[in-house]
Amino acid sequence: MNHNNNDSNHDNNKVNLGSAIFTDLHKDPYLNELYDNILYNYSIKLFGVRNDKKRSVDIEDALRFADILSKSSDPQNADKHKIIAQEIVALLNTIEPENPAVKFYLGSVLLSAGNFRGMAMVTPEHQSKTLLDRFYAEFSKDIMRIPAAPENQFFRSQKLVYDRLDEPYFSYSGPTSMGKSFVMRMFIKKQIMDGTRVNFALLVPTKALINEVTSNVINDLKELLAEYNYRLVTSASALSLKQKHNFIMILTPERLLYLLISNPNIDIDYLFIDEAHKISTKGSRSAFYYKVVDMLNQRQKKTRMIFASPNIPNPEIYLKLISDTTNEVKQKLTTTFTPVTQLKYFIDFPNRQIQLYNTYSETFTNVANMKESATFYRLLSRIGSEAQNIIYCNSTFKAVELAREFAVDKETKDNKELLTLSRDIKNEVHGDYYLADLITKGIAYHIGYLPSSIRMRIEELFKEGLIKTMFCTSTLVEGVNLPADNLFITHYKNGRAKMSPVDFKNLIGRVGRIEYNLYGNVFLVRLEDNVKTEDFIKLLKEDVPEQKLSLVTELSKNQKKLIVNCLLKGNIELLKHPKNQSDDNFALMRKFAIILLRDITKGNKSPVWQEFSKLLDRVTETKIIEAFRSKDEIPDDDINVSVDQIANLTVAIANGLNYPELDEKGNIDYNDLLIFLEKLSKIFKWEVYESSTLGFVSKDGTHGKLRWYAVILSQWIKGTGLSFIMEQSLDFKRKNRKSGVMIDFKPVTYNDSLEHRNIVISDTLQVIENIVLFSISNYFLRFSSEYKRHHGLESFPNDWYEYVEYGTTNPLSIILQRNGFSRETSTYIRQHKEEYVVVNSDGEIKLRRSLVECGSVSVRKEVANVQYNIPELFID
Repeated sequence: MNHNNNDSNHDNNKVNLGSAIFTDLHKDPYLNELYDNILYNYSIKLFGVRNDKKRSVDIEDALRFADILSKSSDPQNADKHKIIAQEIVALLNTIEPENPAVKFYLGSVLLSAGNFRGMAMVTPEHQSKTLLDRFYAEFSKDIMRIPAAPENQFFRSQKLVYDRLDEPYFSYSGPTSMGKSFVMRMFIKKQIMDGTRVNFALLVPTKALINEVTSNVINDLKELLAEYNYRLVTSASALSLKQKHNFIMILTPERLLYLLISNPNIDIDYLFIDEAHKISTKGSRSAFYYKVVDMLNQRQKKTRMIFASPNIPNPEIYLKLISDTTNEVKQKLTTTFTPVTQLKYFIDFPNRQIQLYNTYSETFTNVANMKESATFYRLLSRIGSEAQNIIYCNSTFKAVELAREFAVDKETKDNKELLTLSRDIKNEVHGDYYLADLITKGIAYHIGYLPSSIRMRIEELFKEGLIKTMFCTSTLVEGVNLPADNLFITHYKNGRAKMSPVDFKNLIGRVGRIEYNLYGNVFLVRLEDNVKTEDFIKLLKEDVPEQKLSLVTELSKNQKKLIVNCLLKGNIELLKHPKNQSDDNFALMRKFAIILLRDITKGNKSPVWQEFSKLLDRVTETKIIEAFRSKDEIPDDDINVSVDQIANLTVAIANGLNYPELDEKGNIDYNDLLIFLEKLSKIFKWEVYESSTLGFVSKDGTHGKLRWYAVILSQWIKGTGLSFIMEQSLDFKRKNRKSGVMIDFKPVTYNDSLEHRNIVISDTLQVIENIVLFSISNYFLRFSSEYKRHHGLESFPNDWYEYVEYGTTNPLSIILQRNGFSRETSTYIRQHKEEYVVVNSDGEIKLRRSLVECGSVSVRKEVANVQYNIPELFID
């Protein structure tokens, strides 16, 4: 017994020694002075300030501190210590690039911090001094080796997560640069390599991310997909779902909902929810997460669920979506170690000051004063000339405006790839589109609704360094990974609302490229007097608060009471409450009401039901069930529509309503389409439920926006190229100038200037993305489902849901898209079908492998991916 006690005393001494060395080491006054001076010296080099301003730094002492910090085992501050150590050596390496001691310690610190990827990039030749150190280095590398990619290593925080992904449920949070989705992908790869036969679903918040993640997963797996009979699926209508395979589904929450409704027998063994903090957002889309998690939770065969969020202190909050979790605290992990760090500056143009912000002391230091002649564009050219730069703007209008102003005095680059992309944008989108000319100068803007083929090429050219400067909106915060050295934030708002601390941390976490320098620069740029300094500073200093569920934060007590009272009356048509309720909050309230009604009628005690349970008792629930029992329509799992809408739809279809007919050339009569949409407007109550878009009523009492949407929709389903759709859209605006355009959130009469034409082009792309492919597509899906149910059909000709979803009425183009091709690539293949399409004796469509060498860059890239995913589609 005594022997054991001695052992435990010995352990305590070890802990105490570690504590004695590391506890509060980051508060040491001399360390902070050194760190501050290093940061300052780096800053004057960055801004080109005279060298005689340089502060003295004892490099040997600084390196010793870094060495000790990198070995920290302090339970509270180890991550922070390792990050400070990395920053010291990385900045000294920039300030003193020829110093061999700095080079040695750079390798040593990265090794101790477990940043093997940084080591491989920055100091691949590093050799530890002693045999023992070398043994430790090899041992560490071996422990951190990635099972599915043994030539690479995890960071320690990644390994901690990886080892827990097999648990029944798990929620983790880490910095943006931690590589959260990479860990998930490596787990999936290892499972497949081990011969595991299961289905994985990866949930991402936006359609744009589906393309990026799909491309990454195909790159990870390549021939393994065919070898182990796995298929990637990105929509509920993928043809692979009808065949015998295992699946990796990469979907938005809405797409997963429709996949679960249309394929109820498909098992989902693992559900990975990336960017899970979206469950806390105000938008109506957060309701879909509750619905899909609950549907999977009700199944006999349980799904393992993993939530990954950036930078939040309480990731366990999302486990509340799973009804039977009790040990939320044990099932979570929060990590703060980041392989790249961000250095922060405040550039104040009205006051002509450049200040450096020290994250640890939370203090500002003046680095330089700007001359009166200094402009944002000059500063950007100076700091960013040899670097990759992203400029965040709070609106599309601002992003385009700043990009154009920055490009005024820049020369066209003589680069074939840039010129080809510019030509393709002119041909595919519109000859007047500003982006086409900007691209030739190595400048671009990245806004949410560019055609995917073009957006992905812009992202690739940025990654390759051919596009140097990118102006963007919040789409970049949505998880698109573009490695940059410098990030300029021109506003603390996202649209008209203030950016949340989560979004701000997520945005700045995207800067810094591990391949190059282990850090990135973030510049908060105050361009005008009306931008408040204190709001910028608040974002810098504010920690991310504990997150709550949108179900809890976004519905007031009165709104919950209103929902229950309406349900008691058998009424699901809610009125806005309060009167000035935003469209998004109204939509979220409705979706929760639809979920609650379904839960009550099924006796399902979901998290949504639990949130309302204080307002419910057995009598209330019985009354609600009775109130809806008399109605023909039983609530179902589709939360895009409510029972009142479904009841109207059922009657209309029973009375003979069907989609408008196409003529023999596949054309649609615009007036027929408008009449049909007006009927749907009544059926689905768009004036109530879609009052700012589909049901928007103009001053003259007509559905002004619906008339414009009909123009775009009729061209879209014909499979017309975007440039023709743009022309039709502009033509509509010329004939209806009062319909106007929005400039900086204010309506202006249309005048057909180049600027107004560009706004219409942007708006049209946005309508295709948000109205045609989202709102109209969801309503048409419901119409088609009810039509099939009423007429007892598996499928039917003239299904407009398919036409909208695939942007064509052409059967070949639809089949190609159901096999994973984009609309643009399917159109290209259709236009060159003599060359590339073969119909075999069974009537099956096959593609010639020579397609991978065709004349279009984006088609070649897509074909390479589809070849891995659906190899049987191709023949020699």
